[in-house]
Amino acid sequence: MTTSATGPAGLRLLPFPGLRYVPERVGSLAAVTSPPYDVVVRPDGVDYLESADPHNIVRLILPQADTPAARNEQAARTLRDWREKGVLSADSEPALYVYEQRKGPMVQRGLIGALALSAAEAGVVLPHEDVMPHVVTDRAGLMRATSANLEPLLLTYRGGDAGAGAAEVVERTALGAPLLATTTEDGVRHRLWAVTDPADQEAVAADLGRRQALIADGHHRWATYLRLQEEHPSPTDWDFGLVLLVDTARYPLEVRAIHRMLRRLAPADALAALEGSFRVRPVEGPLPLALEALADAAERGNAFLLAGDGSFHLVTDPDAKLLERTVRRDRPEAWRRLDATVLHATLLDAVWRIPDTPDQITYIHDAAATVEMAERHGGTAVLLHPVREEVVRGLARQGVMMPRKSTSFGPKPATGLVLRSLG
Repeated sequence: MTTSATGPAGLRLLPFPGLRYVPERVGSLAAVTSPPYDVVVRPDGVDYLESADPHNIVRLILPQADTPAARNEQAARTLRDWREKGVLSADSEPALYVYEQRKGPMVQRGLIGALALSAAEAGVVLPHEDVMPHVVTDRAGLMRATSANLEPLLLTYRGGDAGAGAAEVVERTALGAPLLATTTEDGVRHRLWAVTDPADQEAVAADLGRRQALIADGHHRWATYLRLQEEHPSPTDWDFGLVLLVDTARYPLEVRAIHRMLRRLAPADALAALEGSFRVRPVEGPLPLALEALADAAERGNAFLLAGDGSFHLVTDPDAKLLERTVRRDRPEAWRRLDATVLHATLLDAVWRIPDTPDQITYIHDAAATVEMAERHGGTAVLLHPVREEVVRGLARQGVMMPRKSTSFGPKPATGLVLRSLG
């Protein structure tokens, strides 16, 4: 971490008056929460969440209307209405928020706050994936219309002494009575505490001011923050963005793969095109068993699992000359060997000739949902094995971007527990 003459060039996390649901005005806190917007992929998922409670947060993060402008105006109108009717209310004083997720042996704690924005070149917040411009445009329109950060990004950092600084504040705060506690239908228990003591806030600031963060989940929203910051001359609230910071020295995250569903490529055609370029062999189902075969193969090199016609095929051992011809050479070897790199540069671009556009490729976090969607649409599911966190962090520190949607870190924060109003 570099320092300047004026002090450490690290993370600057500020307290803010959180905008939160008033429990008495909703059915339950669990019923108004949602996964992050990009995890709620299918329309039936949106419909299900909307029916869970008339005030479910999905009505703000994924408003349903015929045009982007209409969707954004609808979200803005809904947010104004909920605030006027007391469904959402701002806390009386600025706070940092300790957020805990717990399920069985899994416990994760972190700090929610307003993080000062910085470009990747500053080396303070490190992105590791490319973004899709149309998604940034979509999210920017929504944030612009609502003047709000509706859901926190997930960022990770490596902390220091567990008995000092931010770690000590987090652990001590979590011993007290929470602001809220709820259990969502996936069995995860969520708790939130407010850190309002100036001394605690200063201890967090001094500690995080020496740290560097990796974007674990939320690259498109971070890019959106930066775009909107450019639109608003500083200093303004738009110089900061809502984040959850998790110390992975204490609470390691799980890294999962994000899968692809090729909407217009039938499995038979996908397999036929691979002849002579990859080794293809059928593997036995059901899906969990096939994923085990994928994991075993991924230990030895590039490996993909294809599905969509009721069977599973393992794709491995790409032709070396094909890789040399299709994968760019001006990147570190760790990047050139990534499954996502080979998938996009070699399979999608060179072999299948499929453009990376929403009408051609759908990105899905859940393997079973990817297979089910492929079978329903007559498309091809391409399932990947997750990359290790140390590979992600190593490439990010070199300033090397992975292909878009290469990783899914978790557990992800629930959307709807705390929002941030701007302006």
